[in-house]
Amino acid sequence: MGAWNSFMAVGDSFTEGLDDWRADGSPRGWADRVAEQIGTGRAGFRYANLAVRGKLLDQIVDDQVPVVERLRPDLVSFCAGGNDLIRLQCDIDDLAARFDAALARVAGTGADVFVFTGFDLGRMHPLIRRLRGRVACFNESMRVSAERHGARVVDLWGMAPLADPRAWGPDRLHLRPDAHRRVALRVLETLGEPVHEDWRAPLPDGEPAPWRDRQLEDLRWMRDFAMPFVRKRLQGRRTGDGFAPKRPDLLPLD
Repeated sequence: MGAWNSFMAVGDSFTEGLDDWRADGSPRGWADRVAEQIGTGRAGFRYANLAVRGKLLDQIVDDQVPVVERLRPDLVSFCAGGNDLIRLQCDIDDLAARFDAALARVAGTGADVFVFTGFDLGRMHPLIRRLRGRVACFNESMRVSAERHGARVVDLWGMAPLADPRAWGPDRLHLRPDAHRRVALRVLETLGEPVHEDWRAPLPDGEPAPWRDRQLEDLRWMRDFAMPFVRKRLQGRRTGDGFAPKRPDLLPLD
């Protein structure tokens, strides 16, 4: 177990906690779950979550990394680059170089740092599955950066339950609550924290949806999520416009 008295989560919608909603409509997510577990029994433990949905790597570096450098928490999660990967054009080598420079700054604060690989998209919709090669290439560069700067790596690519389409919300970009729970367990395991559940447990068996229902669901997804997403990108709008971090300061857990 680590002797951490503070934890700061940096990133985008994955770290903010979409689609793991509390009863009041606010996102919980894996990071809140990890903070709740680590903070148990540690008097004065503080937690901040700077993540904002839709943010690109450079925005995270500009807005969130300086907060890490100023407040210097004991433990930092750094997850960035996912929204860059799903853009129409993406230079993986350039993205990897910018990620490495950002990770160097975060690790330079003296915090224990962990990063995430991207998900394996092999069983997703063909439009999303086309990004699989990009993600795999970026993952390898990220692992090199993590080794260079002494960061731990949480391997999401190897989490078989997350390759199941049932782990994903309606937009097929954000995890459902059970998937966030599994990610939190994987993080705690990577950090050497005690866990009492196994993220590897398979999802319950279910009846496969009829072919016609699957086709209708794909059409609804294209209409309600994919096309509006592309339209926003072409118009220069982003998902996170107008949103602020949910926990911008290192404060004790409620």
